Amino acid sequence: SVTRRESNMSEQFIEIDKLRVELLKNVDRKIHTQHNHDEVSSQEVLIRIEKVILKIVTSLSKHEAPVLVLPNRSSWSNVSFDKSVGLQMTLGCSVTMVRSDCSSTVTKFGQILKILSSIYKLVQSNAYATKRDIYYNNTQLFGSQRTVDSIVDDISCMLKVPRRRLHVLATSKGFISGDLCYLEEDGTRVNCHSSSSATPVSSNVVGITNIVSSAKFVLIVEKDATFQRLLDDDICSKLSPCIMITGKGVPDVNSRLMVRKLWDTLHVPVFALVDADPHGVEIMSIYKYGSVAMSFEAHNLTVPSVMWLGLLPSDLQRLRVPEESLIPLTQRDKSKLTSLLKRPYLACQPIWYKEIEIMQQSEMKAEIQSLASIAPDFLSRVYLPNKLRYGGWI
Repeated sequence: SVTRRESNMSEQFIEIDKLRVELLKNVDRKIHTQHNHDEVSSQEVLIRIEKVILKIVTSLSKHEAPVLVLPNRSSWSNVSFDKSVGLQMTLGCSVTMVRSDCSSTVTKFGQILKILSSIYKLVQSNAYATKRDIYYNNTQLFGSQRTVDSIVDDISCMLKVPRRRLHVLATSKGFISGDLCYLEEDGTRVNCHSSSSATPVSSNVVGITNIVSSAKFVLIVEKDATFQRLLDDDICSKLSPCIMITGKGVPDVNSRLMVRKLWDTLHVPVFALVDADPHGVEIMSIYKYGSVAMSFEAHNLTVPSVMWLGLLPSDLQRLRVPEESLIPLTQRDKSKLTSLLKRPYLACQPIWYKEIEIMQQSEMKAEIQSLASIAPDFLSRVYLPNKLRYGGWI
């Protein structure tokens, strides 16, 4: 029985091995030619901050009100699409003026200068701080943690420097498990093999080195609840060597960086397991093509080879998921679907487009948990093994 099981496991990965061969053929893809802003040195970061301050001082010397110019990170008009990279900010993008003599922007002007000052000290002393540390340095000025989060990204975009090069870290919300070991920057050895508990995604992914893994693929799981259920079912062992990661919904930058690092290092297929709803499709698209808000850092965050493993809208019909397990689309869902179908990346994904149209026409959505209505362990025992064995991804 052991021999038969090993034979089945070998057959299970025939399609994945074929896929990996294709990936390795293209392993020189853009990695060495892309515009990698990670190469910016600490000295260069300090110089760029000094240039900003110099402009402010120059304006004051001329008795002019200083103005900070920020690229607009919320407009689709500032984004172009390249299927090998994803959504990226255009060079001649529109900007937002943060004036020191305007009542509606003067507070933000002060907030930006305060955070720039903190960043300068951190880089200069080669120290690190979390965004939460920066917020608690002056809670009255910032008002909320969200304000700090947004301004740090604005500064990163303005200086054309990845956030981690600003020595500002964010607490990760994602988790990872499976056939993976690595070294943190401080020398800590991390082992993600545990089948009973997951490892938090590092808050300093760039500092990770010495990655060791025999994983055949990486599985992105949209929801923490599904991730935990698969962990309880010991899916990483049942599906032979693999790595499973979740960003617990809309992924944070660290979770996206981790998926990208694994893809760059291991050259294995990356699959996404998301709900068959507009929200799930958008989350998967963020991993694959990026987001408008972080389009200035697309080269470091996107994984263009991500494949949609499930839950596909067509699966709901094919598997005859009970109607009582399906959920009618809300008006908000319908608006999101219409928006998704207009996204530039859907033009190069006709099969994705067709799946979204199926959802739109049926006016129904479903969570991954709906598969439990077929059988409690259907997801881990039948659905995922068969998808991986027979190449059921798009």
